[in-house]
Amino acid sequence: MPPSDSALPVTAAAARDDRVTLRFMSEPGDTAAGGRSVAAGSVMEWIDKAGYACAVGWAGTYCVTAYVGNVRHQRPIPPGSIIEVVARLVHTGRTSMHVVVTVSSSDVNVHAYTPATTCILIFVAKGADGTAATVPEWVPTSPSDRRLAAAALERMPARDQIKRLMLDEEYTEAGRAPRTTLRFLVPPEAVNWGGNAHGGTVMRWIDEAAYACAAAWAQDGDGASEAIGVYSGGIHFFAPVRIGDLVVVDARLMYTGEHSMHINVRVSSADPRRPAELSLTTQCMSVFVVPGRAGRALPVRQWTPTSDEDVRIAQHARQIIQLREDIVPIPAALTLEP
Repeated sequence: MPPSDSALPVTAAAARDDRVTLRFMSEPGDTAAGGRSVAAGSVMEWIDKAGYACAVGWAGTYCVTAYVGNVRHQRPIPPGSIIEVVARLVHTGRTSMHVVVTVSSSDVNVHAYTPATTCILIFVAKGADGTAATVPEWVPTSPSDRRLAAAALERMPARDQIKRLMLDEEYTEAGRAPRTTLRFLVPPEAVNWGGNAHGGTVMRWIDEAAYACAAAWAQDGDGASEAIGVYSGGIHFFAPVRIGDLVVVDARLMYTGEHSMHINVRVSSADPRRPAELSLTTQCMSVFVVPGRAGRALPVRQWTPTSDEDVRIAQHARQIIQLREDIVPIPAALTLEP
């Protein structure tokens, strides 16, 4: 385990790279149900992998994913594309690093990358004893650095407010909203260098459960359905998921707009020998649409809350939507500037 940055000279920060670029080809296993595009869960795994590499490279020690926000899937990625994932540091706290990640794709015959997804992640550095470790201060030097740093700071109050609202909401069996629940044991191949499940793997579970819930609600009269994720936000990681844990991923419809399905996903885990002792590890809200021709979303079947809990949660979803509309998205083009 490398030492925490508190033991490193300040000059070491100047020699560190504050951005990482990964390039690879998407695999058949990355394809979403229906085969038309790459699954949002795969994209989220790539985001976490590049962001993690950037954070660890800067901190010089093991890091954990604490938050992922504003995952905006601007367009679908065709299967078999060449993928470019750019992660760059935009702000540091005492022990935290804010990293903006942009996923672009290109046809294998063109080699012209077009942005598809942009988001921001927060990582916390960990020392050898598992406690938070200080990180070298990052200082913006270019115009794009300064604009991205300002954008990161502007988002903090709204993000904290959304987190409080999401944590204060209660989900019980009294709710009658459509839902999908996945249960499984965490496999050994999900392990990261800290001995827990990768943050990107957890985000894939979130996307899979949310997709199942959205696709079931989006069924047409013939029982056919298709749904694609266009947004995930407020992904807060409260506790690690250990290898061998029992995991329960609960996806519940919160609200339907004219063309959108808003789904709350909560990930809980427990020792499989004590399955009743589940504790919340991760939560987020995802938005799915039904794709139509020329990339336009089709109208979705409207859901009417019936129980008191469902009515309250639908109002909660509208609050979150309004808060997120006030957050200006980070332009993908800016994240790719020098």
